[in-house]
Amino acid sequence: MRKILIFLLVFTFLSLGISPLLAQSKKTKTKKDLSPPLEERTPISYNPRGRRDPFRDLIAGREVKEKGLVRGLPQMSINDVVLIGIVKSKSKYTAIINGPQGFPFFIKEGDKFSDGFVLSIKESQVVFRKTKERGIPLMRPRDIVKEINPEER
Repeated sequence: MRKILIFLLVFTFLSLGISPLLAQSKKTKTKKDLSPPLEERTPISYNPRGRRDPFRDLIAGREVKEKGLVRGLPQMSINDVVLIGIVKSKSKYTAIINGPQGFPFFIKEGDKFSDGFVLSIKESQVVFRKTKERGIPLMRPRDIVKEINPEER
């Protein structure tokens, strides 16, 4: 009885193990087999029927100017500016400042910031005119003077 039971179990496991192998031996058509041969395929073409061509370049050689990604002085606040030095060249002064990230910038009279502009640059000071506070225009613009320390001159 025990030998018969072992024989049936072995026979069952072998038949389960062989059945997937037998199923794989049958050839089944896959999606690749269902496609027509290259000679029978028709060429693909696009007919816009009054719509724009989605494959045409929209820029068409023009320069892209992104207004949302303006960086540098127009995005900086006057309060974040640290005056490093002032340079004179051709009887005009140019100030060297550090921005909030520590990058140096060269500014001249009239350069704009997010909340004002540079009013004047003298030998040892820069005068900023603040026209906005947190995006709201001020009734009376304020002048902010940033000076170079005497030891740094």
